[in-house]
Amino acid sequence: MTAIPHTATLVRYKGSNLIFRKRYHTRKDRAMSVQFHIGIDLGGTKIEGAAIDNRGSIHVRRRIVTPVQDYRATISAIITLIRGIEQEIGAKASIGIGIPGAVSQETGHVKNANSTWLIGRPLEHDIEAALGRPVRLANDANCFALSEATDGAAAGMETVFGVILGTGVGGGIAIRRRILVGANAIAGEWGHNPLPWPSHTEIPGPSCYCGRSGCIETFLSGPGLAADYHGHSGKCLTAPEIARGAESGDPECGAALTRYTDRLARGLASVINLLDPDAIVLGGGLSQISVLYERVPQLWRGYIFSDRVATRLLPPVHGDSSGVRGAARLWQPEEVP
Repeated sequence: MTAIPHTATLVRYKGSNLIFRKRYHTRKDRAMSVQFHIGIDLGGTKIEGAAIDNRGSIHVRRRIVTPVQDYRATISAIITLIRGIEQEIGAKASIGIGIPGAVSQETGHVKNANSTWLIGRPLEHDIEAALGRPVRLANDANCFALSEATDGAAAGMETVFGVILGTGVGGGIAIRRRILVGANAIAGEWGHNPLPWPSHTEIPGPSCYCGRSGCIETFLSGPGLAADYHGHSGKCLTAPEIARGAESGDPECGAALTRYTDRLARGLASVINLLDPDAIVLGGGLSQISVLYERVPQLWRGYIFSDRVATRLLPPVHGDSSGVRGAARLWQPEEVP
């Protein structure tokens, strides 16, 4: 009896011969037929990685816990994640990494990271040394904006502002599907501006890790929402719990979400006044609060310097995979490191 090779599919029987059509089953065969780019999303609580092909399809996706406050363990976790993904796809790939901060153009070290154990560290250099090949780093909100502007919620739009509402508050700008980095590598960092049009109860505002008080991040991050709720109610709930409480009719949760919504509207209105984007796409855990997409555009009209507001507020198409998709796209399809 004729043995059927494991990389072939039986098509038909003809006379005494079996006719086969080749099919890619093995990692080696797949690696020869597909070029991959790996994206890593380094977050404050989790690190996610994915292998993406040139058509934007995710082939492998993995998530691990971030070693909080441990720089060396963070490096080790990223390397282990990359090697595990490459073993699964059977090939080496380009590596793009989204980080909760920026790389200083002066020193090459991480700056402005709310994952503070990364600040002042040569993260790019250390990962390249461990892997033995080049990698590319970008702000995680930039990666998010790039992903959603390329084939996500804002596909086809010229100017897109991507917002991360999570452990911190970040922002990224994509213009014609290209990241705007800026002369100081801080383009889009709206989270460390003062909350616009503050009431007397919002001044001077909560202290921020950046050394100032009243930053947008201290009000609009997940911990910021939780702190605001605690300050008014004396109770401890997480941001998702507050959102669920508001949805179920809890008055204290509802009041906290109302304050949050108005602050988000003011913060984004100042972005629109400055950047005038076609769309703002929300990402991060708080982007899942569905009422924001209806209420915020109603409220921001009172703060925007225009007779009409065409800017759209959109949920992400790719959800929590937008970070890794954008990081993978730090390399162009034709580029091989």
